[in-house]
Amino acid sequence: METIERILSRPVAKPYRSRKIDPTIKPYLNQYGQVDFAPGDIENPKEWSTGRRWYCTIVAVTLVCNATFASSSPSGCLRGIAEEFNVSMTAAGLVITLFLLGYVAGPLIFAPLSEFYGRRYVFYVTFTLYVAFNFLCAFAPNFASLLIGRLLTGTFASAPLTNAPGVLADVWGPVERGNAMALFSMMTFIGPSGGPVISGFLELTKDWRWSFYVLLWLGGATELLLFTIPETFPPVVLINKARRLRATGVPEYQQLQAPAEAEGRRLADVFRVALIRPWQILFDTISILCAVYMSVVYLLLYMLFSIYPIVFQEKRGWNSGVGELPLIGTVIGACMGGAIVFWTSKRDRKRLLAGIAGKPEDRLPVAMIGGIMFAVTMFWFAWTANFNSVHWIVPTMAGTFLSTSILLIFVAYINYLTDTYLMYTASAMAANTIVRSACGAAAPLFTSQMFNALGVGGGGSLIGGVACLLAPIPFVFYKYGEPIRQRSRFAPTGPPPPRDEENQDDKAEDPIGVETSSSSSSGSTNVSIHSETEPHRGDDDPAVLEKRVNESEAAPRHEAGDTAGDKKEFA
Repeated sequence: METIERILSRPVAKPYRSRKIDPTIKPYLNQYGQVDFAPGDIENPKEWSTGRRWYCTIVAVTLVCNATFASSSPSGCLRGIAEEFNVSMTAAGLVITLFLLGYVAGPLIFAPLSEFYGRRYVFYVTFTLYVAFNFLCAFAPNFASLLIGRLLTGTFASAPLTNAPGVLADVWGPVERGNAMALFSMMTFIGPSGGPVISGFLELTKDWRWSFYVLLWLGGATELLLFTIPETFPPVVLINKARRLRATGVPEYQQLQAPAEAEGRRLADVFRVALIRPWQILFDTISILCAVYMSVVYLLLYMLFSIYPIVFQEKRGWNSGVGELPLIGTVIGACMGGAIVFWTSKRDRKRLLAGIAGKPEDRLPVAMIGGIMFAVTMFWFAWTANFNSVHWIVPTMAGTFLSTSILLIFVAYINYLTDTYLMYTASAMAANTIVRSACGAAAPLFTSQMFNALGVGGGGSLIGGVACLLAPIPFVFYKYGEPIRQRSRFAPTGPPPPRDEENQDDKAEDPIGVETSSSSSSGSTNVSIHSETEPHRGDDDPAVLEKRVNESEAAPRHEAGDTAGDKKEFA
């Protein structure tokens, strides 16, 4: 594995993970006398080669794809599960519900653990257990065993969803991160859409257990990739570096510590913040409205896996394999939405490099478009799917654009929350994830009854009506977002504090463990850092501006003040 890592890294001078410390070379220390990354230090994840950073990104996104694919995969073979265990279709839907309830645990458990022990080891343990409990599901002797396995599988599958964005923040600067985050967002929708298609054909040709065999094969292959990636969380990388320095036996190195070690934070303190702060932020005006909107979107996403079988199997008489094929349209729609996000990311990058100041509300035009599309396409789908005389391609196309609107709304609000709460982003996202996962978990329990009672047209119109009520939210935030943020406890609104020239830290980290950057808000924070190793080429040179923005986020920071604030807040 070490050989593979060195090949992928392509370092200039030495292996990025070299465990050998040359005692004749003095380590780089920050102004507090703590072990730090030197300028251009190839042990800094943001200084790795582009190929290595993309490799880590792809592995992290593959973990997410495993988790999201597994969430919906059994929905294509619920009938087979119900028949084998002699339970109702509603009871069989619990295999989806319990998996999504497991998602609730991720932000509260695995994010703090990743901050304390690092991303890599949390991934190792949780993904291994995820594969193990998929094995339990595949060979479950009774329905109770299957339900227990799904709950535990969902719990451990939540770790990639929680920590993968942290990996992207670890290895990419704010200018470069947009494309990686767009890829992550696409996988959160493509995975659930692809699961029922495959399981539907497997139920038709094999049996329902084959959907879990596929999850086992996919998980096993992904785990092999997982063991090739290094630790990416900068505080833990520095802790490991400090330990290697102390292990040299050089007397003057024995007292050296990394910033995270010097803080002396305990795991209990990290968990206390992780369990309390998300609930405080949840009821902030911006947070609660975003949570409501995204919960409806997430609810619809998992309702589709019950709606499509009603429309194409029960009403049109298609079999379980062909009846799931129209879901491919939602995959295409997610890719279309991803292309739009890639384009907006490129636009934001140009604005940032041009020094154009922005604000969080600049993220919302995409949500405005997505909100209108959401309502329109929901009515379009409902009333074309309601009549068998309408060609099947028409509701399928509606589902394609519906998926596009869902992704646009989702990504826009994720970015808006990030830019609004900055150092509290992890807590805001934890609260949002808990609420929307709980709503998504309820979808399989009532969707069939609702659409059988109201009809496809009536049930779809009900959702479309709710979408119409929610559509004005991004317009309200766009106009009144700034005064709303000024009244918030958790949304920083003032100008950035003066920078210490010796310790320019642009990065703020939530105690839960997902890093964010104040420079990621479309240029809301002006960055001016001159490289000591590169001659000044002019403030208007895009290459220089991009290098400064990325270096500013890579600059380590002393977080003792944040810890003190946490202790004061919860005293």
